Amino acid sequence: MRILLLGKGGQVGDALIGALAPLGRVVSTGREALDLARPDSIRATVRQARPDIIVNAAASAAVDRAEVERDAAFAVNAIAPGVLGEEARKLGALLVHYSTDYVYDGAKLGAYVEGDAPGPVNLYGESKLAGDHAIAASGCRHFIFRTSWVYSARGSNFLLTILRAARERPELKVVNDQRGAPTSAAAIAEATARALAKPDAAPGIYHMSAAGETTWHGFAAAILEAAGLPTPLRAIRSEEYVTAARRPRNSLLDNAKLRATFGVSLPDWRAGLAQVMREFA
Repeated sequence: MRILLLGKGGQVGDALIGALAPLGRVVSTGREALDLARPDSIRATVRQARPDIIVNAAASAAVDRAEVERDAAFAVNAIAPGVLGEEARKLGALLVHYSTDYVYDGAKLGAYVEGDAPGPVNLYGESKLAGDHAIAASGCRHFIFRTSWVYSARGSNFLLTILRAARERPELKVVNDQRGAPTSAAAIAEATARALAKPDAAPGIYHMSAAGETTWHGFAAAILEAAGLPTPLRAIRSEEYVTAARRPRNSLLDNAKLRATFGVSLPDWRAGLAQVMREFA
């Protein structure tokens, strides 16, 4: 089985290289070789690889930057997935794509299920939702995995930001009114590999996030404790931390459909954090 992996050099992309290896021959490509803002570059890459499965772990994930660079965000997050879908359909290939909890508005009290109506509150979420729609419209076989609060031991993410800030600042202030499930790139990669053991499962959208829940403040506290850093941490409201893009207050995703279809469950977010912290040791 030939697998084309897009997103080499990114958090999830790098984790997938090893996780997908037992499934077949993996050809991975990153930004240096593939410009996702150029549809002709995407088509050439796919046609040369002629994969059985395309795994798209590439994205423009800078939430605040999307507010001022809308066209760039939509080129990578919305248009490119549609092109991948068209090429996958022509080849009869399966397209695996990663979406986000930010397609929802955060107003729901409980965890979101796949059938809940989306309503993004920022342009990043809008661009990712447009990508989901473009894939569905392409007519290809696809699994869209919506995940949340992704982090790893490398790249740019909340975990590394907190570790760096804790060593540079006398006190940290983190919002305590946004709920979600921090999900490690390693957990996503492992869950994806297990799901691909059933490539003929029903196509569509599946939620793929860690078990449990916390807030950004709770996540920061757990990071500091795991790292043994005594930096004081103060809880604040979202209104006290102004960003270019709004964030949903509730990012919790219900993973029941993923379990029922693939028999896959991600570990609790605390276990995922412990695993990532061991990489630093």
